[in-house]
Amino acid sequence: MRVLLLCDDHYHPAEVPINGTKPLEAKGFKIDIIIDAGDFEPNELKKYDVVIMSKCDHVSQKNNNSWKTQEIQEAFVKYVENGGGLLVTHNGTVANENGATETLDRLIGCRFAFHPNNCPVTFGVLKPHFITKDVGTFCETDEHYKLEILSDDIDILAASFSDAQGEIAKYQSEPYFNAPACIAPSAYIRTQGKGRVCVLTPGHVLEVWLNPDFQKILENALLWCAGRG
Repeated sequence: MRVLLLCDDHYHPAEVPINGTKPLEAKGFKIDIIIDAGDFEPNELKKYDVVIMSKCDHVSQKNNNSWKTQEIQEAFVKYVENGGGLLVTHNGTVANENGATETLDRLIGCRFAFHPNNCPVTFGVLKPHFITKDVGTFCETDEHYKLEILSDDIDILAASFSDAQGEIAKYQSEPYFNAPACIAPSAYIRTQGKGRVCVLTPGHVLEVWLNPDFQKILENALLWCAGRG
């Protein structure tokens, strides 16, 4: 299966998803990587069974300019509606702060709202599905993402929980200080046209990506997004 990994932004270095997906190569996934979004050509999407979006609207870690032009957003919509698979991980849910990524946000079905400081986050399956098959409960220190849901057709497969931060918070400003206990969707799916979209919110640190249960849900999600599950 041919997969395109789009990664690297100001807050999320490329080596995390690159090293986090490397074990999947032994399972038959051929992963091409784009770090600098200036190298991305929308017409190349059709070459891939699934695209992993692990990148917010920064060209790269060193270039915070926007790369998700309206043309690129519409190319993703066309790609999915024609049968492509889109797997969005963690920072891929972070929208352009000026609302310029609305088209792509609607395709993804959510946008990032806030997270507390890195803290223990427990991931648990809510319902049986191909994507959650053989995936167990796990806990890792991570950024716990809370989402603004934009689509009413999402099917939530798993949720995540973190305790209240209180005075242990590192920063004295919202949304980090005194963050309450939080339960949030951590895996969901939706379809659009002939294509499939899956969102997985864990993944700020490599330890999460290499967790055996997260590796399993990544593998399952890629297969499902490609229409093979």
